[in-house]
Amino acid sequence: MPGANGLAALWKQPRDPSVSTPSPVAALLAAAALVQPGAADGRPWTAASSDPRTLGWMQGAPPPAERVIVFGDPQAFTFPRLRWSVCHTDQLMPTRAVSRGLTPVRPLPRRERTDLDAVRFQPWGASQPMTWGQAFDANFTDGVVVLHGGAVVYERYAGCLGPTGRHAAMSLTKSLVGLLGEMLVAEGVLQADAPVRATIPELAGSAFGDATVRQVLDMTTALDYSEDYADPEAGVWQHAAAGNALPKPSDYSGPRTYFEFLQTVQRKGEQGRAFGYRTVNTDVLGWLISRATGQSLTEVMAERLWSRLGADAGAFFSVDSIGTPFAGGGFNASLRDMARVGQLMLDEGRIGDEQVIPAAVIRGIRAGGERAAFARAGYRQLQGWSYRGMWWVSHDANGTYMARGVHGQSLWIDPAAGVVIARFASHPVAGNADNDATTLPAYQAISRHLQGR
Repeated sequence: MPGANGLAALWKQPRDPSVSTPSPVAALLAAAALVQPGAADGRPWTAASSDPRTLGWMQGAPPPAERVIVFGDPQAFTFPRLRWSVCHTDQLMPTRAVSRGLTPVRPLPRRERTDLDAVRFQPWGASQPMTWGQAFDANFTDGVVVLHGGAVVYERYAGCLGPTGRHAAMSLTKSLVGLLGEMLVAEGVLQADAPVRATIPELAGSAFGDATVRQVLDMTTALDYSEDYADPEAGVWQHAAAGNALPKPSDYSGPRTYFEFLQTVQRKGEQGRAFGYRTVNTDVLGWLISRATGQSLTEVMAERLWSRLGADAGAFFSVDSIGTPFAGGGFNASLRDMARVGQLMLDEGRIGDEQVIPAAVIRGIRAGGERAAFARAGYRQLQGWSYRGMWWVSHDANGTYMARGVHGQSLWIDPAAGVVIARFASHPVAGNADNDATTLPAYQAISRHLQGR
């Protein structure tokens, strides 16, 4: 794991809370630009110069020693190694499978368009426009799929990723877990207004004990917990240490699993008053799902979602030392399958004649959360947005909402335009603020273009 001093240097700049805070796995990724701030010639890294194929990571039989990336290597998730590692999580840490089942793959219709690369947009704070094609490299994109009317109109890959590969979804994971949670609420398996302690008595003495399931889902819990990576005493480091599957040092006396760590989080403030993006909320939701169903999160994900998508491939979660899936950011999947999830959301949970997700669940997410609670968090770049069921809701004229993850992971859903954009990336900087300026206006431009405006 990178040293606290290195991370402090990265996060020393004033933090806009609109930057999605990294998950514990992404804590390793956050040191990206610090280890090697530029290419060998001293120039800043570009998508081309940092391409893992160009740099030769893990190529050869065996690879040269200076190009080896292995399990337990503290450099494995630092830039530019990051650009290889995000596609090979299952080689670098223990994982648990999410089965796609035995159903046939559901083909995605294709109506490719050659005009999208030339679509222009104005990046925030920039004097010159950019094209969609230029944004691909500017955001260190590993792959992007655009669906319109349920068909693939654009698909492009680079770096470590291809159509059959799987990539770390990072905090897109939260939205998938949130979706499962909302489904269980709709079915009455979980009670939205019930305190967490009613389902998980072990959390009665923690900050989550008197928080409601809804407050966990919408991240309006009041926690004495920091994800400030500049602070070596922040709770995020204890969370990361607890969830690390590697053997603990002989003098380690802290929590050894995600379950143990969650019991240590204490309350600070008033439950339900303000939105606060904290990865541990999703870990609690994962525990709620498992306790309420009697199944592992991976089994619930497979049974209720992944085996019903007609997915190209199985997926997987990274896990802690006792096999607990990392609900806050450990999901890995293929890009086309993430696009399938987006299309399922766009179609209000229906695939053909089958209602996979209750339509009311999708409508509830689209309606968004309490906007006043979100505003109290001070997200300057996302003014007017809200958060519901672990999805980010824009409240724009098109009813757009999305899943967001550090280093550029995105799932954009525009109901009015009938557009889904799924993107995996390995941007050198974890925070979304470093790519939102060339991401959100680009997505809006593509939606408008395809909508015919």
